[in-house]
Amino acid sequence: MARRVFFSFHFDNDYWRTQQVRNMGALEGQPVCTPNVWEEVKRKGRASIEKWIADNMHGKSCVVVLVGSETASRPWVIHEIIKAWDDRRGVLGIRVDRLLDRHSQTSIAGANPFDKITIGGTNSKLSSVAPLITPSGSDSKSVYASISNGIEKWIEDAIMIRGRN
Repeated sequence: MARRVFFSFHFDNDYWRTQQVRNMGALEGQPVCTPNVWEEVKRKGRASIEKWIADNMHGKSCVVVLVGSETASRPWVIHEIIKAWDDRRGVLGIRVDRLLDRHSQTSIAGANPFDKITIGGTNSKLSSVAPLITPSGSDSKSVYASISNGIEKWIEDAIMIRGRN
C-alpha cells in the first residue's frame, strides 16, 4: 500500500519538477493543486492558506519537501515543515534541482530548509535529524531513477526518525 504524503515545495520555481516526483506512482499525495487553485487559496489570505495546508496534511504520515534553488526561503514551506514536525509526522527533504523544468533546464542546489528550524525550544537544528537526500546521478534521467528507486525507503526512514525524536 502506498504511503500517504504531503508534498511541500516552492510552487513558482519547482511545480514542473515536483510533478515528476508526484507521478512516480509509489506514493499517494494530496490532490494536485493547479496554479489557478493555488492563486485562489492565496488570494483569500493567511487563514485560507493555513486551512488548505492543514486540510491537505490531514491523514498524511510524512511531509516530503522537494528542495529546489529557493525552497528554503519560502515562508509557507517553513510553516509546513514546522507543522509536520509539531504534528509528529515524518519529515524528509529531497533535492529536485537536477530534474528538468518545463524548459528542459536544471537549477542550482538551494539551502537546506531544515537549517532554518530549531527543534522544540532547543538550539538543535531540525537538519540534525531530518534527512535531506541528494539523489545520485549525473543527469536528470538518472536523478529521476534514483528518486524513484529510493523514495519509499527514505519516507519510511523519516517516519522512523520522527518516532524516535
